[in-house]
Amino acid sequence: MILDRFRLDGQVALVTGGNRGLGQGCAIALAEAGADVALLGRSSPADTMAAVAAVGRRALHVPGDLGKADLAGAVRTVLDELGRLDILVNNAGIIRRADAVETSAADWDEVLTVDLDAVWHLSQAAGRVMLDAPGGGRIINVASMLSFQGGIRVPAYTAAKHAVVGLTKALANEWAAHGVNVNAVAPGYMATDNTAALRADPARAAAILDRIPAGRWGTPADLAGAVVFLASDAARYLHGTVLPVDGGWLAR
Repeated sequence: MILDRFRLDGQVALVTGGNRGLGQGCAIALAEAGADVALLGRSSPADTMAAVAAVGRRALHVPGDLGKADLAGAVRTVLDELGRLDILVNNAGIIRRADAVETSAADWDEVLTVDLDAVWHLSQAAGRVMLDAPGGGRIINVASMLSFQGGIRVPAYTAAKHAVVGLTKALANEWAAHGVNVNAVAPGYMATDNTAALRADPARAAAILDRIPAGRWGTPADLAGAVVFLASDAARYLHGTVLPVDGGWLAR
């Protein structure tokens, strides 16, 4: 049955930044589809862990700052505690807003470290596991509308999100034949912490909303279905795909 191919029973997912927002929505959805979930991040994801446990799945917090943590060690922790790793969702990201000429070297480095370097190091560590696993694995990177566009006053974030798409395609080319699917989702304008400044600016918020054909900002629930799909056997022939979840933004 086709719906069975969307099930993730017995699998283990590692999600970064799963204590709130898009990461929390994706982590809970993966658990609802049958996966146990490890959550990598600095802050305690107590609410997310409770929601995962409420649907009968195991939850594990792997403490770590993506800018400083031993990410290969984090993958080993997931293997030690949950026994396997089938799905990696590279969700966590930060953004710093400033005119390009005012962007500090520290802000540039911090954004690239979290939004790109951590994606690479975690994907590499997970890939080493998945390439040797009988069932392969799924890596899902969270890109952005700014993987396609330049944006305003976010040069480091735009550079990182463009690079995430390139990395997604590069890894897919190497790993597809080995049963490891590497794809990305590109959220549109979502009501999360990263867009709080935009939503608080009446002029910018109105301009953004006016361009979204769906007529509203997205929510974590809007992204969750796409992530479950890409994590599932239903997407087994998708490799190097970037799936926009944007309310029609790119079609405008």
